[in-house]
Amino acid sequence: MIDNLITALGAEFVQLSLTPIVIGILGAVACALPGNFLLLRRQALIGDAISHVVLPGIVAAFLVTGTITAVPMMIGAGCAAIVAVILIEIVKRLGRVEPGAAMGLVFTTLFAAGVLFLEMTDTSSVHIDVQHALLGNLESLIWFDAEGWQSLLDPVALATLPPQLPRLAVVLVGIVLFITLFWKELKISTFDAAFAEAIGIRTRVLGFALVVVTAIAAVAAFDAVGSIIVIAMFVCPPAAARLMTNQLGRQIGWSVAFAVISAILGYVFAGYGPGWFGSPYAVSAAGMIATISGIILLLACLFGPQRKRTGQRAEA
Repeated sequence: MIDNLITALGAEFVQLSLTPIVIGILGAVACALPGNFLLLRRQALIGDAISHVVLPGIVAAFLVTGTITAVPMMIGAGCAAIVAVILIEIVKRLGRVEPGAAMGLVFTTLFAAGVLFLEMTDTSSVHIDVQHALLGNLESLIWFDAEGWQSLLDPVALATLPPQLPRLAVVLVGIVLFITLFWKELKISTFDAAFAEAIGIRTRVLGFALVVVTAIAAVAAFDAVGSIIVIAMFVCPPAAARLMTNQLGRQIGWSVAFAVISAILGYVFAGYGPGWFGSPYAVSAAGMIATISGIILLLACLFGPQRKRTGQRAEA
């Protein structure tokens, strides 16, 4: 009887919870990895900016193509990023304002335009609305054809996995390959851009490539986990990891660990936490994952070994 109960619970977990947790982990790690370099370059808010920009591009791509497949979404997000760059230059030159002020104006305006498009168009049938844009749809990414742990070895069942999972997996592999192939160049240009230029490293091209990788991670994670997790994972795990160590390799390891812990604990607490306090309702998984990542950052600020030396640069 106990064996049957364990089997039933395992089947329910694999069908309802395994894929959302894995997708949350993939999205969190995919954002945290480039976030480490953005943080050390003092460009951590680029992830926030990109998350704001991609929304109107994604909505416009859907309105034009009528589909939410990956290629139109990527093209729409890329076009939105180009428009954002052009608008920033226009605002800087015509308004004679600082770059930070121009970026803030353009990014918030584009995000507001994206929200307005969502409210004015009928996109709820394909899970593109304000709620999904902000909080994602982790809870709905159910593996319907799973019948238990044995489904992980069943090619037929694996073919019915939510498409967000293989998409994020491919993006994560690409990010890992990018960091691995350009590890030396990224380290040198991050810590000493002038020296990197002197030895022939094209820092501007590498910086642009890093922003492109960041944009790809943001777009891939946007549909599944929403902008809240995307923004939080670009900043919180790398920042917490920076407070744990002063070496780049270890920092990346810490950030991945923090991202994984945030995704797992956030999903568990969102689904089961309210019940522990007698509430019959669940809360948003995306919001709880972002909350857990913030709590980890707070603990790192209070107890991290590097908390008193945050003004120092990390070591390669």
